[in-house]
Amino acid sequence: MNQKRIKGTESLFHNSSEYLHKIWVKDFSRILILIPVLVLVLSCTEKPSESPSTQSPNILLIVADDLAYADLGSFGGDIETPNLDQLAQEGIRFSRFHTAPLCAVTRAMLLSGNFNHVAGMGSQGLVTGIPGYEGHLSDRIAPLPALLQEAGYHTYMAGKWHLGETPETNPAKKGFEKSFALLVGAGNHFSGRGIFEEFPEAPFTENGEKTSWPEETYSTDFYTDKLISYLESNQNDGKPFFVFAAYTSPHWPLQVEEKYWKKYEGKYAHGYEKQRELNLESLKKAGMISPEAILPPLHPRVKPWDSLSPEEQLKEARKMELYAGMVDNLDHNIGRLIRYLKETGQYENTLIVFLADNGAAAEDFYYSDDYGPFLQENYTDSYEEMGKENSFISYGPQWAEAGAAPFRYFKGYTTEGGMNAPLIIAGKGVESKGKINSAFLTVMDLAPTFYELAGVAYPDSYQGKPVQKPAGESILSLLRNERDEIHDSTYVFALEHRGRALLRKGNWKLVNVESPLEVANFELYDLSKRLDEQENVKELYPEKYQELLLDWEKWSKSVGVRFPTPKPGEGL
Repeated sequence: MNQKRIKGTESLFHNSSEYLHKIWVKDFSRILILIPVLVLVLSCTEKPSESPSTQSPNILLIVADDLAYADLGSFGGDIETPNLDQLAQEGIRFSRFHTAPLCAVTRAMLLSGNFNHVAGMGSQGLVTGIPGYEGHLSDRIAPLPALLQEAGYHTYMAGKWHLGETPETNPAKKGFEKSFALLVGAGNHFSGRGIFEEFPEAPFTENGEKTSWPEETYSTDFYTDKLISYLESNQNDGKPFFVFAAYTSPHWPLQVEEKYWKKYEGKYAHGYEKQRELNLESLKKAGMISPEAILPPLHPRVKPWDSLSPEEQLKEARKMELYAGMVDNLDHNIGRLIRYLKETGQYENTLIVFLADNGAAAEDFYYSDDYGPFLQENYTDSYEEMGKENSFISYGPQWAEAGAAPFRYFKGYTTEGGMNAPLIIAGKGVESKGKINSAFLTVMDLAPTFYELAGVAYPDSYQGKPVQKPAGESILSLLRNERDEIHDSTYVFALEHRGRALLRKGNWKLVNVESPLEVANFELYDLSKRLDEQENVKELYPEKYQELLLDWEKWSKSVGVRFPTPKPGEGL
C-alpha cells in the first residue's frame, strides 16, 4: 500500500511539473512578446521635468521701447509700476547702465554682445554693402538666440525686431524657434496700420512667415499673450527657455486704452519743467543719483511752459498722461509674465532682466518734413482723439527732458541722457535684494552674462565664418555679490552713430554731439564729479584728453567707423 502511494505521489509530481513547465513556457513566450511593447510605451511616456536645481536656468529678457530713466516707481518715478518695483526689491537696480542712443543700435549690441559697427548697425536706417553698415546683424558675430538654441534652449520672441526686413535677416534665421515680430521700428499699437509711407501696412512675421495683426488687440497685451502661448507649447519637456519680450511700449505713437491713462488725468498740469524738477528730487530720494546732482540747461528745442497757450498746455499734459498710461499697461503685462512663471513653478529658476533700449524719445515726426505729410494724411493729432487708434502723438523733447533728469539731452545723443537707461535684474543667481549698483555697465555685458549662466562657450566661427568675441563681459560675479564692479579704469567703451560719438574710460568721457564728426569738437568730462556734462575739462586735463583721443583713433579704426549718408529723419 505504501508503494502504491509512493508511485501515485511520483506520478502526481511528474504531472504537476510537466504542467508547470508548460505554463512557464507559455507565459515566458508572452513576456517575450510584451517586452518590445513595454519598451515602446516607456520610450513614448513623457519624461518628468527636471527639478529647478538640475535644470539649466531660464532667461526672461524684457526690453521697454523708449522708456525714460525717471519713469519707474523704484527709480523714483510717479507712474504706477508695482510689478517692476517688486522685481527691484527682489533684485538689483543699476543706476549707470548704458545702451546705445537709438533702438536698433542697442538691439544689435544686445543680441551680439559687441560694438554696433561689429554687429552691423553702424547707422540705424542705413543698409549698405559697407562692413559695419549692413543694417542687420552681421556675419562677424554669432547671434545670442542661435547659440542658446544650440545649447538646448527653447528660444522665443515677440515684439519689435528692427534688425532687418528680409527673410534672411528675420528672427527665424537668427536662432528664434518661435517669433512674432514687427520688422520695422514702430507701428500702430491698436492695428496693423502703418506709420511710414514705405509701409502703409506694418510688416509682421510669425516664425519667418508673413502674417497680419489680429483685430481688436493692443500691442503690449498681444505680445504678452503670444509669449505665454509659446511657453505653454513646451512647458513640461524639461528644456530651459530664453524669452525675448521686445515690447513696443511706450514708443510713439502714444496710444493706450482709456482705463490706463485716466488715472493720471490732471497729474501733469504743472508742465514739463516742473515735472523735471520733481523727477530730480525723487531720483535723489530713491538713491538713484547723488544728493548733489543738478539739472543741465534744457535743450534749445524746448519751449518754456509759460509761453504756451492754455489749449497748448492741456494738450501737452494729455501727452504725458497717455505716456504714463502706456507705462502702466506695460507693467501690468510684465506682471502677467511673472505670474505665469510662478503658477507653473518656473519663477525660481528664471533670471529676469528688464531694461530700456535708450533714453527718452524726443522725436515728433507728425510735424517733420520727412514723415509729416504721410502721418497728417492718415492720422490726426486733435485733442479729442488723442490716444486712439487714429491718433499720432509724441511727447517730444519737452517731456523727454523731464524723463531724462538729471542727464543731458535724450534719445539720439551720445550724452548721458541718450544712453543711461534703467536696468533691473532679479531671479536665479541674484544674491543681493533691493540693492542699487552704480557700476558702469553696458548693454554688451548682457549676452556674455547669459552665456556664462547657460554654460555656452562662444565659438571662433559661426556658419563657416570667423566671428569676433563679445566686447562685453559677464556680470554674474556682480549679481552673486562677489564683486562690486566689472570694468576697471582701463576698459574702453566707445560708440559712434551718425557723427555723434563717445568714448568712456573709467570715469572719463570723451563726447561729441555735433554732426558731422570733427575731432576738434570732442569734449571731456569727469563723471566722477558731475553727471550733467556741463563742465568741459579738456583744457584742464590736456594729457588725459590726448590719451582718450588716441584711444578713439585706435577704436574707430578697429571697428571700421565711416560716414555713409543715412536715410532722412532723426531715428526711430
